[in-house]
Amino acid sequence: MSLPEESFTIGVEEEYQIIDPANRELCSRVQQILPLARQILGEAVQPEAQRSQIEIATPICQSLSDVRTALTELRREVILAAAKDGNRIAAAGTHPFSHWQRQQITPKKRYQDLLQDYQQLTRELVIFGCHVHVGLRDREAAIRVMNRARVWLAPLLALSANSPFWLGDETGYASYRTEIWSRWPVAGPPTIFESLAAYHALVESLVQTGSVEDATKIYWDVRLSQRFETIEFRVTDVCMTIDEAVMVAGLVRALVRTCYEQALQDIAFPTSRPELLRAAHWRAARYGLSADLIDLETERAIPAPQLIEKLLDFVRPALESQGEWHEISSLVAATLQHGNGATRQRQIYQQAGRFEEVVDFIIAETAQGIEMPPLGLEQAQV
Repeated sequence: MSLPEESFTIGVEEEYQIIDPANRELCSRVQQILPLARQILGEAVQPEAQRSQIEIATPICQSLSDVRTALTELRREVILAAAKDGNRIAAAGTHPFSHWQRQQITPKKRYQDLLQDYQQLTRELVIFGCHVHVGLRDREAAIRVMNRARVWLAPLLALSANSPFWLGDETGYASYRTEIWSRWPVAGPPTIFESLAAYHALVESLVQTGSVEDATKIYWDVRLSQRFETIEFRVTDVCMTIDEAVMVAGLVRALVRTCYEQALQDIAFPTSRPELLRAAHWRAARYGLSADLIDLETERAIPAPQLIEKLLDFVRPALESQGEWHEISSLVAATLQHGNGATRQRQIYQQAGRFEEVVDFIIAETAQGIEMPPLGLEQAQV
């Protein structure tokens, strides 16, 4: 592919759960853990909407090897900081049983404004996602990439689905996080935009009408970042393992490169109606990899593995051009064989019959390849 060398960098953001190891509940300790983590990580670690959440952001990465190294270091240091405070870290889209009523909103203006504007939706926003940024400085081209990439959001969601439980119940969804998030007025798959000007016009209308306070609070599953010259994919649950996070990052970057190349050649693409796009998105959240998904190109339901293979075929030239085909295709094959996070959580619950065992499993998977540090005594003093 004849693409600019300076483009298509990767950045990954992950939101983690802070877990009390005594009862496996979420615990609101970010204000105690954050200073400990920042001693090593600085501003790469941040608070999130709930005080039982903590978020990391990788530096700008050139390769998947960079992504893996960064995520390993960031997870290690956050896990270590939490352990010093007597807690653990877990990566899943929802907590299996902790109740939103027992959580505390972070005392930061941005999140207090969300609470004021969205009320109950903000109080119930105890969900954890993964956001992947791909560098593309040409904003007009980025819009054309978004238009093409939107039909591949559903298989990305199906691969990453990692939130089957909510408030101690089996939801029947592979990604119940998606259903909680979909209630927000500017969430979900975006429409097609004729140009960058049309994109900005809609954003401006949403701001002017008071629908959102500013452009950073537009939460489409794929959007133009307001802070960076990137396209930001926000569709996936946070992944349990680093392998899965690398898989998602690799697929997203390859998707952007492929859509960019096709946009340059003005290749036709599916312009799916929003109703069908939303149905495809819902089906991926409902079933993950366990049933038929919607192929938006043919407008037919096909087995999930078949749609995943179709995604791989679509992005294969981009992966091969970066020497990433073997790694990503192997990670996808492993996910299809062993199940996404939702499947694996359900397997543990079926075996053990206790949600506490599910939380222990998530904690262990989150720290896979990282030595689990001993717990400190600080929380015992509270």
